[in-house]
Amino acid sequence: MTIGQTLTRRRALVNLGAGLCALPALGAFARTAPTPVSGNMVRPPRLRNGDVLGLVAPAGFIADRFGLDEIAATVRAMGLEPRFAPHLTAREGYLAGSDEVRARDLMAMFADDTVRGLMAVRGGWGSARLLPHLDFASIARKPKLFAGFSDNTALCLALARAGVVSIHGPNAAASWPPSAWNSFRQVAFEGAMPTYSVAAYAGPNLGGRVSPIKTFHGGKARGRLLGGNLAVFTALVGTPWLPDFDGAILFLEETNESEYRVDRMLTQLALAGILGKVAGVVFGQCTHCENPDGGFSNFTVYEVLDRRFAALGVPAFQGAMIGHVAGQISIPVGAMAEIDADAGTIRLLEPAVI
Repeated sequence: MTIGQTLTRRRALVNLGAGLCALPALGAFARTAPTPVSGNMVRPPRLRNGDVLGLVAPAGFIADRFGLDEIAATVRAMGLEPRFAPHLTAREGYLAGSDEVRARDLMAMFADDTVRGLMAVRGGWGSARLLPHLDFASIARKPKLFAGFSDNTALCLALARAGVVSIHGPNAAASWPPSAWNSFRQVAFEGAMPTYSVAAYAGPNLGGRVSPIKTFHGGKARGRLLGGNLAVFTALVGTPWLPDFDGAILFLEETNESEYRVDRMLTQLALAGILGKVAGVVFGQCTHCENPDGGFSNFTVYEVLDRRFAALGVPAFQGAMIGHVAGQISIPVGAMAEIDADAGTIRLLEPAVI
């Protein structure tokens, strides 16, 4: 059975009582943002077959143990051993327990020497609430690979500020088709430096839909990959948790936001001076980003992006498989890359892991 088939079928079960992390005291957690790193980023160790992967819920909760069974099967199909944070099925409203409990689970995984890397089980909302409770200095001294996307953008950006590379890629509860798994394996296990091409994901890989390159401004640019979900990113503007975007390659994605909201968020990034700092822009997928009220007077998402990014005068394009799509690629947040806005490519210039 291939890895893609195994990930799809998810037949294995997990012993939920095995290997739960001991919870440390909460009192020593930092209450200030990490000092921004201007030099080289710290790369965490790569994942290897047989390693323990810590599964955490920084935001929303998993509704029942059957969801955990499926996640465990997915992780085992990757060749890893799942270890669930103690409170994955805890619930406080729409959150997986209180902020303190979720932060404690996360820090326990970072502190556990038997855990090789961490992956968020899902997104939702709540990751930004954890930032004041996390000890980023401790994480940076002994880094581990963290992977997740959507609401986990808050954690990836805060880790980048602390100088630690993470992966913006599928959460553990994602569907993990072969293209998503292959991308994650290359970056997280092999330490490879692939080139991602918009053209490679057109046609059959999107169920017959074509995902053409939309070039807002041509050319090539190099810089550190920084970004993630647009709404989560803009919600951190004005806080001390964002990294420095000077000379960065900004990548963005969004879902379930109408055109004017995308426009509003991009305007906020422009007014905050962030867009004026970047060396290049990649906008991935904007899934279900249409005004539900319809109307012919609205801008399309493409028009919103084109008007904003073309005026920057830096290489910028849309169409990369980044975001709320099944076959999303894994982007190392904080790693150096080169983009070609005419060709629609992202080429990693350094590995995400050591």
